[in-house]
Amino acid sequence: MARTATITRQTSESTIELSLDLDGTGKTDIQTSVPFYNHMMTALGKHSLIDLTIRATGDTDIDAHHTVEDTAIVFGEALKQALGDKRGIRRFADATVPLDEALAKAVVDVSGRPYCVCTGEPEGFQYAMIGGHFTGSLVRHVMESIAFHADICLHLYLIAGRDPHHIAEAEFKALARALRFAIEPDPRVEGIPSTKGAL
Repeated sequence: MARTATITRQTSESTIELSLDLDGTGKTDIQTSVPFYNHMMTALGKHSLIDLTIRATGDTDIDAHHTVEDTAIVFGEALKQALGDKRGIRRFADATVPLDEALAKAVVDVSGRPYCVCTGEPEGFQYAMIGGHFTGSLVRHVMESIAFHADICLHLYLIAGRDPHHIAEAEFKALARALRFAIEPDPRVEGIPSTKGAL
């Protein structure tokens, strides 16, 4: 059974068209109109092995915030839809990813219960302008939006980091690697990996 989803979301602030395949090879085609976010979502697809196509436009003349947030919302919704009843997946996974001086750890539970904890980012990171359009504060906002709309529990911990670009990229790649293993079919799992019988 194909674990795919295609979602279109349109508001007065943005238009998002997103398709994904959880059993892909990490092939991506990302155009969000926010260059650094293109870079981050490309990394997310590449390192999670999720095939991902995004076309996103919005009121970036005001701020990148709406387009970035709405893209994360749609990604989360598509992830949830493609996972279906979550039968046979590993469910839990973690990954620790370095990028030069930065080191980030992500822990994921595909739980059906949305929760997000992001800690360890240095003071001032939230105000950093990365690539001219993307503020450091948007990283946490993206993670929260994905977690809440995918119904996953995500703990993201920055262990070390100085350069804002490196921090953000290590965090996105850590999420990607944790997702890769959490959503992966486990041949030893029969049915839904929960004592409740549902996720």
